[in-house]
Amino acid sequence: MKRTTLSLIAGATALAAVTGFASLSAPDGAAAPRAATPTRLPVERAGLACPVPSTSEVAETLYTSYTPLSGGGTAPAKGGTSGASGSDKPAATAQLRPAASTSTSGGTAKGGKKAKPPKAPATVTAPGKPVTAEANGPAAPALAGAASGALAPGWTVQQTTVVPAGGARGLLGLSCGAPDTDFWFPAASTAKERQDYVHLTNPDDTAAVADIELYGPEGVLKSQFTEGIPVPARSTVPVLLSTLTGEAAQQSVTVHVTTRSGRVGAAIASADEKLGSDWIAPSADPASTAVLPGIPADATSVRLVAFVPGEDDADLKIQLVTQSGTIVPASARSLHVKSGMTAAVDLPDLTRGEVGSLMLSPSDPKKAAPVVAALRVVRGKGDDTEVAFVPATGAVSARATVADNRAKGTTLALTAVGAAAQVKVTASAGSGGGTPVTKTVTVKEGTTTAVPDLVPEGLKGSYALTVEPVSGGKVYAARTLAVPLDGTPMFTVQTFVDDRGTVEVPSARQDLGVLD
Repeated sequence: MKRTTLSLIAGATALAAVTGFASLSAPDGAAAPRAATPTRLPVERAGLACPVPSTSEVAETLYTSYTPLSGGGTAPAKGGTSGASGSDKPAATAQLRPAASTSTSGGTAKGGKKAKPPKAPATVTAPGKPVTAEANGPAAPALAGAASGALAPGWTVQQTTVVPAGGARGLLGLSCGAPDTDFWFPAASTAKERQDYVHLTNPDDTAAVADIELYGPEGVLKSQFTEGIPVPARSTVPVLLSTLTGEAAQQSVTVHVTTRSGRVGAAIASADEKLGSDWIAPSADPASTAVLPGIPADATSVRLVAFVPGEDDADLKIQLVTQSGTIVPASARSLHVKSGMTAAVDLPDLTRGEVGSLMLSPSDPKKAAPVVAALRVVRGKGDDTEVAFVPATGAVSARATVADNRAKGTTLALTAVGAAAQVKVTASAGSGGGTPVTKTVTVKEGTTTAVPDLVPEGLKGSYALTVEPVSGGKVYAARTLAVPLDGTPMFTVQTFVDDRGTVEVPSARQDLGVLD
């Protein structure tokens, strides 16, 4: 997914203006100055949107807001301002604010009184230390906001909700996403036992207009009320997928969200009356290969869902990248995906006690077609089950962070594809105290390495994990958070999405002599 909200528009515009002036001011006959090599600079503004966490009366939500330290240090920053000493730039900020909801569900306390929405999560004041806030019950609103200055590069917010009982029972985790104009969600469903809501959150001061397309195993699902959905300024709109089509219920559906105007944050809340509930995050942009990292070692059921948005069919080779090497699962060696149709395959007994990642690639490299993909992963058996979703994700090119990790129940999975790699992993200071630690991890080619024990010294509260490539090939990462409750193995999986903390801008060259 594109991170269009991360920008350095003002700086890039200013540099471009200076460069243009120098070129136009060159004297007759003088050679125009060469274009300078572009420079990468930290972004100065980043935006995020978090959907309504739950409509359950018993929901308990924890927000964790965090900006990693620049330069890879482990000492928390002391200042919260951007720019050098003596700079006249305004103080850096990173804050989320409630967005109005157009939903008619929730928001009412017992006794018929309107519930009071909780305050927005606490503002981050310095890089290097997570800040947490709680919001319980059905009145917790959608949130939208931005970080600026020194707090913008890599700013992330994790939304973690525990629903101990009811139809939405489960541990729901989501890294709040950057607003965009195009999202793909494989592994959604319109089945009777599922309640899948796509949440559209508009963080801007102007209205957005969105379209939703649904694709089943036979192609486009005939739908209604899916075109031109208005999303008012600074508001959120939840849409129940099963109400959008009159066709027969489908176990596996691909959802495509686009905007005609404006931009939105998008995520799908999925609740299965038997398996549990969690968020479905967007898949990576369509590509001929896909990596889905971080399948728990004790997964009891895994379903792969894939979709081809282009005109050509895709024949995909399925491989499991384990801690000991890359193998072909016995349950399914390949998957044929027809153009414009959703394909799914169940992969029972996939991991067999080892953390693993799934890799999809063209069976014939000469006939590669772009795909999007996601996994539905189940842990537990019988009545004690829980579900999570793992979308295809891109490699970490510079840096990526997932917040809200706990002293127990956190496992980091690192997968190297194509070549061995080294990455630096930093466990931040805790939200309530603790000393950050950094570890360099070597991942062998074609393997997945599990890191279950990287915890800040003297940890109090929760902490963030940041992954930065050091050398070698591409690395894909995911974090599993397990919070067992009354015998139910509640868990959630978040992939590491590169934070785009820097942006490439042209370097300005100006010979003041041409101004004489």
